[in-house]
Amino acid sequence: MLSSSSIGLMHQWVAYLLEPVVWLLMFSAAFAVMEIATLLGERIVGLNKWRRSGAVDQFEQLARRRIERSDFMARIAPMLGLMGTLIPLGPGLSALGEGDLTVLTTAMSVAFDTTVLGLFVGIVGFVIGRVRRRWYDEVLTFMEVNLCTAAETESANARVQSNEVMTHG
Repeated sequence: MLSSSSIGLMHQWVAYLLEPVVWLLMFSAAFAVMEIATLLGERIVGLNKWRRSGAVDQFEQLARRRIERSDFMARIAPMLGLMGTLIPLGPGLSALGEGDLTVLTTAMSVAFDTTVLGLFVGIVGFVIGRVRRRWYDEVLTFMEVNLCTAAETESANARVQSNEVMTHG
């Protein structure tokens, strides 16, 4: 049962997945650092510009895209970390059975490293997503209040002008 050709083929395919998983995790970690920088830029400059712009639709679109990026990081990186944990454990356990501790220690190191990296990126994505949601809600509330206030002021000015026309007319 465990020596069939399909199982051997599956082992080969899974072994080929480790390299892309490691590269994707490293790319995700670099992306997480860039997202931290973007978050700081938003806080220092970007949100105030959006607040003053009054462009609610464009801001909602930007907010949606950035929150999706954060959510993507928070969900995908831990999955990649788990894959990077499980893939080397198979050969590592086989090596343990054969008494080859060098292969086992390398497999365990890769497993732990990918787990930690995946969790790190996931945590960064989760925290950035939560912070962005709060900041974006505050900006949208501010923009919507300003739009309502501007509409009320315009309506009041129109009524005053209408009353002036009626009293002078």
